[in-house]
Amino acid sequence: MSSKSTTNRTNCSKNSSARSKQGAHIVAQTPIDAKLHVDYELSEQQFDYSTSVNVSNAVSDIPSSTVSTYLQKMQRGSLIQPFGCLIAIDVHNFCVLAHSENAPEMLDLAPHAVPSIEQQDVLTFGTDVRTLFRPSGSAALQKAANAGEVNMLNPILVHSKNSGKPFYAILHHVDVGIVIDFEPMNPADLPVTAAGALKSYKLAAKAISRLQSLSSGSISVLCDILVREVMDLTGYDRVMVYKFHDDAHGEVVAECCSRPGLEPYLGLHYPATDIPQASRFLFMKNKVRMICDCLARPVKVIQDTALAQPLSLAGSTLRSPHGCHAHYMANMGSIASLAMSVMINEDDGDDDDATDSSQQKRRKLWGLVVCHHTEPRFIPFPLRYACEFLVQVFSGQMNKEVELAAQLKEKHILQTQTVLCDMLLRDAPTGIMTQSPNVMDLVKCDGAALYYRKKCSLLGVTPTEAQIEDIAKWLVECHGGSTGLSTDSLMEAGYTEASTLGDAVCGMAAVKITCGGFLFWFRSNTAKEIKWGGAKHDPADKDDSRKMHPRSSFKAFLEVVKRRSLPWEDVEMDAIHSLQLILRGSLKDEIAEEDSKMILRVETRVDELRVVTNEMVRLIETASIPILAVDSSGYVNGWNTKVAELTGLDLQKALGTPFVDLVVDDAAPRMNDILSLALQGKEEKNVEIRLKTFGGQENSGPIILVANACCSRDVNENIVGVCFVGQDVTAQTMVLDKYNRLQGDYVGIMWNPSPLIPPIFMMDEFGKCIEWNDAMQKLSGLKREQAVQQMLLGEVFTVHSNGCRVKDQDTLTKLRILLNNVISGQDSDKLVFGFFDRQQKYVQALISANKRTDSEGKITGVLCFLHVASPELQHAMKVQKITERAAANTQTKLAYIRSELRNPLSGINCVQKMMKSSNLSNEQKQLLKTSELCRNQLAKIVGDTDIEAIEESYVEMSSEEFSVGEALQVVMNQVTILSRERDVKIIYDIPDEVSCMRLYGDMLRLQQLLSDFLATALMFTPPFQESSIYLCIIPRKESIGTQMHVVHFEFRLVYMIILK
Repeated sequence: MSSKSTTNRTNCSKNSSARSKQGAHIVAQTPIDAKLHVDYELSEQQFDYSTSVNVSNAVSDIPSSTVSTYLQKMQRGSLIQPFGCLIAIDVHNFCVLAHSENAPEMLDLAPHAVPSIEQQDVLTFGTDVRTLFRPSGSAALQKAANAGEVNMLNPILVHSKNSGKPFYAILHHVDVGIVIDFEPMNPADLPVTAAGALKSYKLAAKAISRLQSLSSGSISVLCDILVREVMDLTGYDRVMVYKFHDDAHGEVVAECCSRPGLEPYLGLHYPATDIPQASRFLFMKNKVRMICDCLARPVKVIQDTALAQPLSLAGSTLRSPHGCHAHYMANMGSIASLAMSVMINEDDGDDDDATDSSQQKRRKLWGLVVCHHTEPRFIPFPLRYACEFLVQVFSGQMNKEVELAAQLKEKHILQTQTVLCDMLLRDAPTGIMTQSPNVMDLVKCDGAALYYRKKCSLLGVTPTEAQIEDIAKWLVECHGGSTGLSTDSLMEAGYTEASTLGDAVCGMAAVKITCGGFLFWFRSNTAKEIKWGGAKHDPADKDDSRKMHPRSSFKAFLEVVKRRSLPWEDVEMDAIHSLQLILRGSLKDEIAEEDSKMILRVETRVDELRVVTNEMVRLIETASIPILAVDSSGYVNGWNTKVAELTGLDLQKALGTPFVDLVVDDAAPRMNDILSLALQGKEEKNVEIRLKTFGGQENSGPIILVANACCSRDVNENIVGVCFVGQDVTAQTMVLDKYNRLQGDYVGIMWNPSPLIPPIFMMDEFGKCIEWNDAMQKLSGLKREQAVQQMLLGEVFTVHSNGCRVKDQDTLTKLRILLNNVISGQDSDKLVFGFFDRQQKYVQALISANKRTDSEGKITGVLCFLHVASPELQHAMKVQKITERAAANTQTKLAYIRSELRNPLSGINCVQKMMKSSNLSNEQKQLLKTSELCRNQLAKIVGDTDIEAIEESYVEMSSEEFSVGEALQVVMNQVTILSRERDVKIIYDIPDEVSCMRLYGDMLRLQQLLSDFLATALMFTPPFQESSIYLCIIPRKESIGTQMHVVHFEFRLVYMIILK
C-alpha cells in the first residue's frame, strides 16, 4: 500500500510507525517554525500571522543555516527575565564564566561607599562564586555542585555576603559547567530548601489525594480536576490543559477561569507552529516554565570570551521568552504565565528492549498544563516545586489512562476480527455493503464504496459513481504497483480532481480487491469534527487574522485542515488490510472463455493464494507472541521468530527436533500427555510450557509460556499436528516465585530468635538518610557511610548511577508520595518498590514506611524497611490497629470518667469547707477530718494520668508530715461496709506507739495501698459465720545518724475461719 511522506499515512509496523511519524513531524515542522520566527523578526509590528503561518509549501526554500540560527537563538538567546539573576561557573574550581548584567546589583555585590579608581569589581570572570555568599550558603553550593543529580537538591538557600539578603539558588548542568539561577526570597516566608523539600509537597497533598482517588476511564474528568486544583494552588486567572495530537497540532481539552469576562478557549485547536518544536524540546528538559511579565525588558547575559558559543539557557528558570511568544501573550491579554509539561511513556508496543529492566522507558510530551494571568505574577520556587510534583502525579495518572485507551484499541481489533469473519461467510463482496454489520462498521468513516466489475455500491457520504470510477482509474494509472492507498488529503496525494469533491470528501483509504476492483472508505474534513465554544458566529463580528491571537490560531488551523480529514490510524489500516486479504482470496475475476485465459486466470488465482499464504506465514513468523507447532510424530515443524528469540534456538536447529527434548526434564511427561490428547482432538487451554534456553541465554533459566493447544488439520479434517499459541510469562512467574520465597524468608526472620533483621533505613524530617543497616548494605551494595547524611531522594535513591538507581522518575515520584504522606502524619499504604544495586542487579521488594516521633509526639522522620507482607503479618497489623483503637477508646472513656468525677469532688470539698466553718464537736471534727482524707485520696487517684507508669508499678510519691493513726482510721472506714457485706470481721492489732507516730511520707498513697490490700483480702475470704481477718502491724525503727529515723512497717494478715 503506497503512502505520502507527511499527509498520507502508511500502515506498517505499529512499533516504529508512531516513532517515525513523530520524527518526520519534527523534521518537517522545525523549518516552518524557523520561517515563522524569521518573518516575525523582519517585520515585527507589520507581521501578518495568517500569511506566515501557512508556509508549509515553502519549506524547501528555507536554508539549513536559518534553521540552525533559529535553534541556537531558542536555547542560547543570552537573555533572561529580570525577576532574578544568573551566574555560570566552572564545575571544577567554581570560577565565574558568565553572569547576567543585573547580578551585581541584585546580589548586593556593589560597594555602598563612593567608588574609587583603584576599586575592583567584586563579580568578574574568574571570581570564585563561593566568596560572594556567607559560609553556610557557600558550603551548600559546593556540596550541590559535587552531587551527581544536582536537580534533586534544588533549591539551595544562600545569603549575600554583604547584606545578608536571602536567595534561592537553583542549579543545573550545562556543557561548560553549572548555571545557577538566583531568585530573591521574601524574608517573611519560611525558607524551604532541598533539605525540607518534602514540606513543600504538603501544599499539593490534598490535590494529589483527589487525583489518586479518581476512578480510571475518563481523561476529561482527570483534566478538569487538575485545572481546578492548580488554580487553587497558584491563583492564576486561567488554567488550561493542552493536548498535542499525533500530527503535532494542539487542543485545549480542559479549562478553568477565575476572573469574570475571560473569553473561553476550551475546545480551541491551534496549528503546530503556535508551540514550536524547539519549545517542546525545552519543555522536556525543563518541566516548569514561568514568565512573570512578558512586557518586562529582558536582561542580557555577558560571558567570558573564552567560551566558544553563547551560554545554553535551555534549563534555566529565568530564560527570557522570545519576542514572538511575548507578542502573542500580550495580544491575548496574558501578561504572566506558568507552563508545566505532562510526560507519559512512549508507546513501545512489543519492542523487546522495553522488557529490559535496565532500560528506562522512552518519554514523550503528551501536553502542557498552562496558567495565564492578566497582571504580572511571580510564583516562588517552593510553590512551583509543589505544582511540578502535582503534575508529575497527574502525568502518572494520564499514562494509565493512555494505556487503558491502548487496551481498548486492542479490544477493538478483536471485535474487528469478529466482523471480518462474519463478512467472510456472506456473499462476497456485495454482502459487506448490503447487510449489517457492513463495511462502515469496520472503521470510523463518513462513507464507503465498492467498485467491482465496473459497478458501484455506495454507503454514506461518498463521491458520485462517475467520480468513484475516475478515482479507480487514477489509482490504476498512478499507483498500479501497490495494493492500495491511504491519505488524509486527496489533494495533497496528487489527485487532480480533488477540488471537485468539496469538503465532504477529503481523506480516503482504498484497497485493491481485484485487478480493476477497489473498496473505498471516505472521511470528511477535520473541521467538521471540531467545535469551539469561543467561536464567533456573528458575521459582522470579525477578527484581525493578521494578529497573533488564539482566534487567529484557531482560524489558521481550520484553514490548514479544511482540505484534510482525520488521519487513518494503524489499527484501522490493519483491519482494512485484513479485509483486503480475505476478499482477494474470495472474489473471482470474470471467467474468460478461451483456455489460455482460463490458465492465466488459474495462475493468477494461485499467485493470489500464494500472496495470501505468504502474508499469513509472515504474520505468524513476525508475530509478537510465541507460536510453535508439532507434527503428529511429536517433532517440531513450526518455530516463529519470537520463540527463537526467547529460547536462543533458531528455526533451523528447532525444526525436526523432538518437542519433549526442548522442554525442561520434569515437564516432559506432562507435555507428552498434552500432545496425546491434542492429537485426539482434545484441545487444552492455558497450558504451561517450560522451554529450555540455548546459546548465550542458557544460564538465564527456562522460558515459561502459557499457551492454548490448537489442533492442526488437513483438507480432509484429519489431525496432522498441534499448534501452540502462547504468551511469555517468564518475568511474571519469576516475580511471583521471588515473592513467595521472600514471604517465607520474612516469616522465618520474624519468628526466628537469631539476630537477623530485614533491611532498614531511616530518614529525618529534612529528607536526609540517618540510618542504613547491615542488611540494607548487603542488599544494595551501598555502604552505610555512603548513605548516611545524604538526601534520601536524589543522592541515595536516584535515577542516575551514583546511589541506588531506580528504574525511572515515576518510581521516585511514588516513593516521594509515600514519604510525604508519612511526614505529614497520614496513614500510608505499602509500596511495591525496586532499585538497582551497585552491581546493576534489580532488587524488588515491598517498602513499608512508618513515622518516627519524639517524646512530645512531633514527627521527626520516617522508618522504612523492605519486606514481603505475609498473610500472618497483615493479620497481626490488623489486630494491632484494633488493639490501638481499643486502647484509644479506653483512654477516652477514662478521660470522660475523670472529667465527670471532678465536679462531685468539688461539691464535696465545698460542703466540707462549710462544715469546717460551723461549730462542731471534737468527734464531728474527727469525722470531718477522715472525710477530707478520703476525698483527697480520691482526688489523687483521679489525677493519676500516667497509665503506662501505673501498669509498670511506678507512681510518683510526695513527702509531707502525717499521722499514722489518722491514716489507719481512714483505711478502716473505707473497708467497713465491705466487711459487713461479706460478713467477715476485721480484727485490728495496732500498737499505741504506731497510732501516735507522726512520720514524713505520702499519706494518701499509704491509704490507697492499705485499703486495696484489705479490700482484696475481704473479697477472697469465704463468707462463713464468724470468719475474720486479723491485721497485725509490727513497726521496726532504724536510725540514720542522730537526727533521722526510718520506720519499717510489717503488715500481717491472718485468716480465721471457724467451721462447726
